[in-house]
Amino acid sequence: MENLKIVVVDDSPFSVAMISKILEEKGFEVVGSANSLPEAVEVVSALKPNLVTMDMTMPEADGIECTKAIREIDPNLKVIVISSMMDEEIMRKAKKAKISGYIQKPVDGDELSLLIRRIMAEEELFVELEQLYATAFKEAVTDTYNRFFKSIPAYKNENSLNSELVSQGITVVMGIIGKYSGRMILDMSVDSAKKVACSLLCKDNLSEEYVINMMGEMANIIAGNACSMLNKKNEVFGLRVAPPTVVYGESITISKLKLDTVTSVEADTVFGEIYLNVGFNRSECDE
Repeated sequence: MENLKIVVVDDSPFSVAMISKILEEKGFEVVGSANSLPEAVEVVSALKPNLVTMDMTMPEADGIECTKAIREIDPNLKVIVISSMMDEEIMRKAKKAKISGYIQKPVDGDELSLLIRRIMAEEELFVELEQLYATAFKEAVTDTYNRFFKSIPAYKNENSLNSELVSQGITVVMGIIGKYSGRMILDMSVDSAKKVACSLLCKDNLSEEYVINMMGEMANIIAGNACSMLNKKNEVFGLRVAPPTVVYGESITISKLKLDTVTSVEADTVFGEIYLNVGFNRSECDE
């Protein structure tokens, strides 16, 4: 694959040579190798590969420990375990460490090549999502306000910080499922939410229940429309929204989640400020 750099980690020089030969015969570029954890850290730091093949049994550390060490250098580094053993305990540890793939020795070249191409295609797909989702969710907010109120929000303070949120008054959390799992947060003050609800229903002094229901439904519309836009860009995403969770009250803190990509933005609207936060994980949903 174009510009794909691979490092082979194995305590056996013979295995390094064999795996490197198989990879090169399949058209991949092997840029380096290592026979131990310290060497792996040094090589990954220097060469910055996209993918590492990892032996499970090495002096001083096993493949899982070595994976954790090189992931401190590059958290997004793809790792394929290549081992003579394949049992449930090893597979469980590999899954917990977010190993990208697992192949048993002796290595079949076609199997290894196919696994690498699938893994890197997954990464390219996630990169595509990263490039698209912030625009899609902002467009969904804009379209919703334009249709309901004939007004266009102005966006400001867009950033990629993943931090706790202190609610302005009403917060809606929308789970997103599909090829990748994610989450959308929509937050606004109680006063702004009441103004939105009253404008939509052309009534004054609506009950708290109406205002909360309105927030949930508005978040559902925004998230659903954004996911539809993304699915039109690439149907493989297959994104869907889960039912909204509405949090209402004073001094409410929404904890941050461990997400691989996050975008936050504030929108000035005719009814006040909206806070929008969207993020996704590289891992697929569990469905």
